[in-house]
Amino acid sequence: MAGKREVDTLLAESFKELALRQPIEKITIKEITDRAGVIRPTFYNHFQDKYELLEWIISTQLLEQIEPLIQNGMINEALTLLFTRIEREKEFYTKASRLEGQNSFGSIAQACVRKLLLGVIEERSGEKQQKYVWMTPEWIAEYYAQSMCYVVITWIQSGMTITPRELAEIYDYIIKRSMEDVLTDL
Repeated sequence: MAGKREVDTLLAESFKELALRQPIEKITIKEITDRAGVIRPTFYNHFQDKYELLEWIISTQLLEQIEPLIQNGMINEALTLLFTRIEREKEFYTKASRLEGQNSFGSIAQACVRKLLLGVIEERSGEKQQKYVWMTPEWIAEYYAQSMCYVVITWIQSGMTITPRELAEIYDYIIKRSMEDVLTDL
């Protein structure tokens, strides 16, 4: 019998294949399970709905692999890997990025990135005293999650016209400089 991770992957691949043929909003759980060759209750043993499955895809197939790089201060490499993985499945992520409303791709991705970054920040900060009371690990994680998701979604929706490496360099440039520095360099 297949383990949880294998079934999750099977359902994710089924979902991604269906998303290439029709809008994500119109994909049914029955279509996902039929394509995966499992029964509907199997899906519900693993996920609440297709949006939770999308969250699993983002967390597991995109972010899980970059977390060790981020923890080791290899931010540019982590971003290049992330953007490369998105580019490899360009059609799926282009369609996913169009999800709007309560279960928008942006809100799901941002929550996943925020969770990843919060874990890294909390691990690194330990018991250090914060310089500013309002600058909590949650606030910092939210700030960077929003900026990263904005960059990624804009890149996806503009047709991924620059390479993952170039995008990583641009993002790295922006996050390491003040607004004054950026304006001076224009």
